[in-house]
Amino acid sequence: MHIDLDARSRDILHRVVDAYIQTGEPVGSKTIAQKMELSLSPATIRHVMADLVNAGLLYSPHTSAGRLPTEAGLGFFVNTLMEVNSISDNDKWAIESSCQQLSSRVDKDKQLENVTTVLSGLSNCAGLVIAPKIDHSLKYVEFVSIGPGRALVVMVTQDGAVENRVIDVPNGMPLSVLREATNYMNSWIQDRTLEQVKKLIEEDISLHRAQLNSLSEKVVQAGLATWTGLGGALIIRGHANLLKDVTQMSDIERLQELFSILEVRENLADLVDAAIAADDVQIFIGASSKYFQVSGCSLIVAPFMNGCNQIVGALGVVGPSRMNYGKIIPLVDYTAKMVTRLMQQTSSSVIE
Repeated sequence: MHIDLDARSRDILHRVVDAYIQTGEPVGSKTIAQKMELSLSPATIRHVMADLVNAGLLYSPHTSAGRLPTEAGLGFFVNTLMEVNSISDNDKWAIESSCQQLSSRVDKDKQLENVTTVLSGLSNCAGLVIAPKIDHSLKYVEFVSIGPGRALVVMVTQDGAVENRVIDVPNGMPLSVLREATNYMNSWIQDRTLEQVKKLIEEDISLHRAQLNSLSEKVVQAGLATWTGLGGALIIRGHANLLKDVTQMSDIERLQELFSILEVRENLADLVDAAIAADDVQIFIGASSKYFQVSGCSLIVAPFMNGCNQIVGALGVVGPSRMNYGKIIPLVDYTAKMVTRLMQQTSSSVIE
C-alpha cells in the first residue's frame, strides 16, 4: 500500500512512533505540541492525527485522546522515516568477541547459542538463530517402513552424522517400493551434498528419465521435500526479555502464539527464504506481514553464509512491536556479517 504524506504529517507520525517506542503509552496532541519545533496548536495536531487515523497509520486504543501507531504505521516509519543509528564500539566488541569463537574447533551450535545470547542482551529482545542447514557430503540414504502409512528417511553423511525424517506413504505400499527408492537415491550420492543430489534428482524426474514406477517416484519426492529448507535447529535466547512489559493475559497468549509459530519448521523456512531473496535485513511487523503474523510482535532477521558463499541460516531478534528499530536493525546486520566473515575464514570441515 502506497501512502503519500506531507512533511507535517510525516513529522507528527515520526514523533508519535518515537514516543510509543519509549513509553508504550498512547500519545496525545499536547505531548506532540510540546516536542515540535514548529509552532502548531494541539488542535492542528489533532486534525493531522485524525487524518493519520483515516490513513490507517494511527489508532485510538480507547476513548482517550491518545493515539498509537498501527502495524502499518510502524511499517511506514521503518521503511520511510526511521534514522538508523551507528553501532557503538562496545556493541561491536561484544558481537565480534562472541563471533570470534566460531573459528575454533568447538561445537558450532554451542557457539551460535553464545552469539544469540549476546544479540539478545544488546537488543533487549529475544535473540534467535536458525542454525545452518546440513551440507555435508552424503554417504547413503535409506527409506525404512515404521508402520502403516509411514516411513523413516535416514540420511548418513561422510563424517558420520545421522539425520532422520518421517514421511507419509500410501497404506499397504510394498516394501519393494522403499527399496527401489533407496537404491535410486543412493545411485546419485557419490559423495555429493544433499543440495547437489536434490538438484540432480529433480532434474532427472522432470525430464522423465528416472527409471522408477509411480509409487517409488512419489516416495523419492516426499523424501526430498522433507529436507527442503532448513536442516538446522532454532536457537532462541532471552525469552525473559519478552516478559518484561507483559501486564495482561492477552499479552501472554500472544507470546504463546509467537513461540508456537517459531517452532514450526515451515514458518522458519519461509522467513529465511524471504531473507535470502532480499539478501539483506528483513523486518516483519506483526499481522501486516504474510510471513510473521503475530499482532504486537516484530521480527528482524538477516541471512548469513558459509565458506562457499551459500546462505545457510539466519539470525535476528524477536520482540514487541515497539522495539528500538533504529538500534536493532544495524545490530542484526552487523552480527550476520560478522558470522559470515568468520565462517568464511574457517575450513568447510569445521563449519559444515
